Amino acid sequence: MMNSIKSPDQPPAPLTDAVVQLIGKDSNAFAILGYVHRCILSSNRPELAGDFMREATAGDYNHLLITCMRYVTIK
Repeated sequence: MMNSIKSPDQPPAPLTDAVVQLIGKDSNAFAILGYVHRCILSSNRPELAGDFMREATAGDYNHLLITCMRYVTIK
């Protein structure tokens, strides 16, 4: 039987199954926000798109990137 407990050094899995490639994309905060939002809408959890937008816009650029990593897999 496999243990489902993750090690403390392993980040939690993202809230959606969306995979987003940010490397080579526009690093403008609004561009990232829109791109990730669209990816969440196309994911297994589109109902989280509004939560993502509220959380991602509640802080600075670093907060945006951290929020993106909570919701999607970044490549």
